[in-house]
Amino acid sequence: MKIERLSQDKIRIFLTFDDLLERGIQKDDMWREIPKVHELFSEMMDQAYSELGFDASGPLAVEVFALPAQGMVVIVTRGKMNAHEGDRVAEDEDTDDEIYEMEVTLEQSDVVMYAFREFEDVISVCKQLQASSLTEDGRLFFYNGKYILALEPALIDVSRHNAVIALLAEYGEATSVTYAVLEEYGKVIMPEFAIREVCNHFQF
Repeated sequence: MKIERLSQDKIRIFLTFDDLLERGIQKDDMWREIPKVHELFSEMMDQAYSELGFDASGPLAVEVFALPAQGMVVIVTRGKMNAHEGDRVAEDEDTDDEIYEMEVTLEQSDVVMYAFREFEDVISVCKQLQASSLTEDGRLFFYNGKYILALEPALIDVSRHNAVIALLAEYGEATSVTYAVLEEYGKVIMPEFAIREVCNHFQF
């Protein structure tokens, strides 16, 4: 489980499928209201508090993104409480059970999307993907200071899907950003065949 702060009131948690299996949770369980999922969320909030000082009291907006072959990304945004809500939370502090007010959004995307801090890493991974004859497809964006490479699994041979993920993970990190966000707030660098285009235009 990896936790990082995105802003004062927002954190991102990356869960691998191993993290879920260790707790007896299947991928599809994240869509269900079951005790194990609530226990996992409480564990995530405890770790977020101990590592980042993120206080999860009050209303929370929770977005869960399922990523193919990588795991899940959970975005937690803390809402602003009014005075009445603050009084009510204070009254609840003596209770044994922690109560989170959650508005949960669940999204599942088949798109393989990885973020890279340096363009040199994009070049390196594209060279590896092409040299291994894994794929020449892809769309390349620039968003929030990072290069985002998006691949459609339908255009990747099923038997080689894990090899593609392994190479991407070696140079970048899985991201939960969506196409809608990229197209509205990001910059399209290469709209198609990004891997082939990068290899054609950039040589070491």
